[in-house]
Amino acid sequence: MTSAAQPAQPAQPDPAQPDSPNLEFRGTTPYEDYVRASVLSRLQQPLSDDPGEMAFLVTTQVMELWFTLLVHEWETAARALREDDLPVAMAALKRSTYELESLNASWKPIAHLTPAQFNAFRSALGDASGFQSATYRRLEFLLGEKTASMLVPYRGVPDVYAELEKALHEPSLYDEVLRWLARRGHAIPDAVRDRDVSERYTADPAVEEVWQRVYAGDQNSPECRLGEALTEVAEQIWRWRNDHLVATRRAMGAKVGTGGSPGVSWLEKRAAKNVFPELWTARSGV
Repeated sequence: MTSAAQPAQPAQPDPAQPDSPNLEFRGTTPYEDYVRASVLSRLQQPLSDDPGEMAFLVTTQVMELWFTLLVHEWETAARALREDDLPVAMAALKRSTYELESLNASWKPIAHLTPAQFNAFRSALGDASGFQSATYRRLEFLLGEKTASMLVPYRGVPDVYAELEKALHEPSLYDEVLRWLARRGHAIPDAVRDRDVSERYTADPAVEEVWQRVYAGDQNSPECRLGEALTEVAEQIWRWRNDHLVATRRAMGAKVGTGGSPGVSWLEKRAAKNVFPELWTARSGV
């Protein structure tokens, strides 16, 4: 395999077959150099003899890739809102709804595991649990779900800890939305705009009133279109949490989760929460 410093060199096309693709390269293919498919396909290291573990492992790794992309999209949207660039923010949010749909579909290969099928390789997980995912923690922070205690699992990995600590103290996507609304003249309270962004966002009645006025007004306004884009994201997050809950309940019932997590009871609490809460409660007053 050629190194990154020596990309694959395509052979000259065969003049006798002008419509055929190049099939010979001096090293790896340009596809491999760009996608690094061989790296991805070597990341699976099952720790049991059960054939079902491979599906669980690949599914989890695919989810991690979707988390990475969603963090990228929401950071792009937050930055664009901070710069009052609504079209860029809307484009990133729109892309993320499609990506969330694909993330949610990732449950399919493992969503119907029976307890016996899960137990066949569960011991291979040891103390590993999804709540330990650093990328998913960044995703939650961007949604306003912040708790400083969730940094604790990463104290032994300084680079990851520093990255998450930085994200903890940065405004969430919704913080940037509310600041954007305030700059457009909406009555977002000072206490909301200037809140400690390292704390979990909690609903505010005044913010609910702002969204009520937005939804009672011009349905094509920038505010209303942004509200609907955020609602699409929030709905997909709700579906993700519920799919996670159902898959876990099917596979292990009410047993303690891996890594000592509360398992189903923890996921039930998560599924009961809505992100961007005033976008949901405001609808009752329109």
